Amino acid sequence: MTQKKSYGLPILMMILLFGMISFVTNLAAPMGVVVKSQFQASNFLGMLGNFANFLAYLFMGIPAGKLLEKIGYKKTALLGIVVGFVGVGVQYMSGIAESFLVYLLGAFIAGFSMCILNVVVNPMLNTLGGGGKKGNQLLQVGATFNSLMGTSVPLLVGMLVGVVTSNTSIKDVNPVMFTAMGIFALVGIVLSFVSIPEPHLSTGEEVKEKSKYSAWSFRHFVMGAVGIGIYVGVEVGVPGTMFFFLADANAGGLDAATAGTVVATYWLLMLVGRFVGASIGGKVSSKTMLITASGIGMILALMAIVLPITTTVSIPVFQSTANGISLGLANVPINAMFLVLIGLCTSVMWGGIFNLAVEGLGKFTASASGIFMTMVVGGGILPLVQNAVADNMGYMVSYWVPFLGLAYLFYYSLIGSKNVNKDIPVL
Repeated sequence: MTQKKSYGLPILMMILLFGMISFVTNLAAPMGVVVKSQFQASNFLGMLGNFANFLAYLFMGIPAGKLLEKIGYKKTALLGIVVGFVGVGVQYMSGIAESFLVYLLGAFIAGFSMCILNVVVNPMLNTLGGGGKKGNQLLQVGATFNSLMGTSVPLLVGMLVGVVTSNTSIKDVNPVMFTAMGIFALVGIVLSFVSIPEPHLSTGEEVKEKSKYSAWSFRHFVMGAVGIGIYVGVEVGVPGTMFFFLADANAGGLDAATAGTVVATYWLLMLVGRFVGASIGGKVSSKTMLITASGIGMILALMAIVLPITTTVSIPVFQSTANGISLGLANVPINAMFLVLIGLCTSVMWGGIFNLAVEGLGKFTASASGIFMTMVVGGGILPLVQNAVADNMGYMVSYWVPFLGLAYLFYYSLIGSKNVNKDIPVL
């Protein structure tokens, strides 16, 4: 009788990588506050690092899936780790060189890594768990750690920067860079010495019959692919621009540390929302969940836009004290409170959009997944547009951009998600 092999160590490494996807991705927006100060940049330029990070998905989304088929999970993951280490390293070097262009290059390289790891980590965790409920359980654990790491980034950057001044520079957040590079190095070394199953490695023997149809032949998928780009743009743009707003002495008027705690609360609420979504997912349809989330999100965004920033409220946040991280209260413009609450709405949207978009696609589902990863580029485009509006018309006016994005998702969940191409063979 053969003993079932344990994959405890590679599972741990994959969960760490799942967290690093969020850690490195969410680093771009708070880094924008630092870049704005060091290079006297506009909000638009401050968000360029985030744009560069997500732009990589446009080029790497589909190739990453093909790479996984050709060289397998392990080699693809190792490649993603090396690219990630280099990307964060180049961002670190930009602080030494005091070069905005070098920083953008590092963000772009890091984006390639995040795309590769996104393609690898989800199916690898499911495989290592043996599929089924155990595989799904590991994915939920990974997603939870992903959210926790995303929550930690604005907290860490805020604590390291403190008050944003003319002397604030990329060098101030070097400890965050070193942490990211250290985790990449550790996971890379460990993963190179362990074996993992490769059930989907292409043998080159299978010849697939070409079809005159594709995932693009389905209207509800096309609209869903657009929707996923808009969703990621909303998810990133709401907290990213909020960090700029709160840390701006002429707007929110908070120090970077406090602004970081408020933004971290947005990501924490996303974690809470994911737990709630997972617990009710078996009882509530993706359509109903997306209708509710996008509808409430529109209301929250509208409240943030129309209320005066002079009205303040106290909200619970995690803050840094002499005894470590603790729960406290932060006095913020009431607009920030409504923007933070949008995190509860965005938390459940990815799964809902994906499920609605691929429903009825059959054999086209795999290629649809690669297209979805490419459309994540929306996470760079919408925040860039939003901050161009912020530069010219003000922070709160810029939130009409995510409001319109949420309106599109509301329309998609109600009408656009209906499969009107059922005559296309999918077997």
